[in-house]
Amino acid sequence: MTHFTSVHPTTVAAQHPYVLERAFNTFDAEVVDRLYEADALFVPRPGRPTTGPGRIPAHRDFLGLRVPIRVTPRHTYVSDDLALLIVDWVVEGRAAHGGHVRIAGTATDVARRDADGFWRYVIDNPFGTAAGGPQQTGRPTEAGSTDSAVGPTSPGGTGQSAIGR
Repeated sequence: MTHFTSVHPTTVAAQHPYVLERAFNTFDAEVVDRLYEADALFVPRPGRPTTGPGRIPAHRDFLGLRVPIRVTPRHTYVSDDLALLIVDWVVEGRAAHGGHVRIAGTATDVARRDADGFWRYVIDNPFGTAAGGPQQTGRPTEAGSTDSAVGPTSPGGTGQSAIGR
């Protein structure tokens, strides 16, 4: 996989999810976090929001799997300098520790056009209205397993979520 060290925000709201996809696929939490306002809210697990510097470790939990994300935007609604983004996404493949992982969701996100004209997240809620957390099949350490777990699991294979700790 090619790692782009320079991913820039977009001036087109509907392109923002694709910019996030490129940033995520660098596996660099700081690159991802540049697409957020300073005090933006990130919800790595339902009911577990984090803001500011707390986003970096939350991003690292996902990125540590070293599995790329694919996004499929459903809707983009723009009103002046605010945008509501509804985006299906999936993180699927062989994780850094050898197991197969599949994590998917439908994000409900809010972005704002900053004074510089670029869109950045104000709220990034990857699992939208999911009550039980992300959909995941298989534990990352057990290739081919059909067990269900919530969020990326720790490399030790305990089934405990690495997100939101």
